[in-house]
Amino acid sequence: MAPDPVPTPGPASAQLRQTRYFTWEEVAQRSGREKERWLVIDRKVYNISDFSRRHPGGSRVISHYAGQDATKALTDEFRELRATVERMGLMKANHLFFLVYLLHILLLDVAAWLTLWIFGTSLVPFILCAVLLSTVQAQAGWLQHDFGHLSVFGTSTWNHLLHHFVIGHLKGAPASWWNHMHFQHHAKPNCFRKDPDINMHPLFFALGKVLPVELGREKKKHMPYNHQHKYFFLIGPPALLPLYFQWYIFYFVVQRKKWVDLAWMLSFYARIFFTYMPLLGLKGFLGLFFIVRFLESNWFVWVTQMNHIPMHIDHDRNVDWVSTQLQATCNVHQSAFNNWFSGHLNFQIEHHLFPTMPRHNYHKVAPLVQSLCAKYGIKYESKPLLTAFADIVYSLKESGQLWLDAYLHQ
Repeated sequence: MAPDPVPTPGPASAQLRQTRYFTWEEVAQRSGREKERWLVIDRKVYNISDFSRRHPGGSRVISHYAGQDATKALTDEFRELRATVERMGLMKANHLFFLVYLLHILLLDVAAWLTLWIFGTSLVPFILCAVLLSTVQAQAGWLQHDFGHLSVFGTSTWNHLLHHFVIGHLKGAPASWWNHMHFQHHAKPNCFRKDPDINMHPLFFALGKVLPVELGREKKKHMPYNHQHKYFFLIGPPALLPLYFQWYIFYFVVQRKKWVDLAWMLSFYARIFFTYMPLLGLKGFLGLFFIVRFLESNWFVWVTQMNHIPMHIDHDRNVDWVSTQLQATCNVHQSAFNNWFSGHLNFQIEHHLFPTMPRHNYHKVAPLVQSLCAKYGIKYESKPLLTAFADIVYSLKESGQLWLDAYLHQ
């Protein structure tokens, strides 16, 4: 279902003969802040007020482009690159790859339980079990990401079903929540108030090089941002999952009445409770659960932020889609470990340009993307894993200093 063109006054025969022109000011006034929303594609104006509610990615995703030109405008070469990628078969998944990946997660899950059942519940088996379960949770997180992007099966039905199974039954989180958050992130990565992944600005962190200066000039100080590279280690990686996501996801599904998601989530909690309670008792089970969430949170935050936090963060400047993706993403060098550890999100540039591409093909399209970037003078950044982690801290320190300078002197 496509959005409707903006109607022009007069009878239908007159509309065929006449072209109605709008100014960008008129388009910008229909930006989604009011009930009416317009969108420009290939210099044609569409009224998406009704269509936004039917958009498969959710109303917020397409509404982020309301009042703007949503045309892919880097060059015709990106469209040609996309066509080339499809002809090469790089958008088709190797089902055996994903089957093996799922089986390795399930085997680790079983190994975690067997560790306690065979070796007992003393400290060493307990810690080993926690590490194995944390690995299960992290790797299931990367796998649900594949199904959520519809990159495994040719039909959305099977992708959605397996997405519910992996994120709901294996992880205890709602698919609808992930879709709501993640699709917005891909529509406008690192765009303030449009990408929910940077919602920690300005309440907890000052991000990028532009936004901290704005905060400083406005004399806003929600936190001592000049120390954010230090307190990141306290409220960032260790706390995001156990102290926020773990509770917010229940509020999300109840508030939005996502009862199917809630059922999948409860199946996870029932399974893990009845599996480990007989071995550990209530206190031991709760201790294990929160240690697992703590370890998983560190893994998740460092991997997901290494590709975005050090990159360009700003208000939405209505830049073309390809440039928006490239300026907000960087890669981490390919290796067998890096690919596994990050779920192939070390190829963040390729993932954002081809979000439905199966991850095992990222390395094949990477040279083509590099050539396109080199031809048009666009920076294609790739770095070692530990450097990527360090750059998160360095960028937070730089942003905090920019805020402090503006706060004190501007």
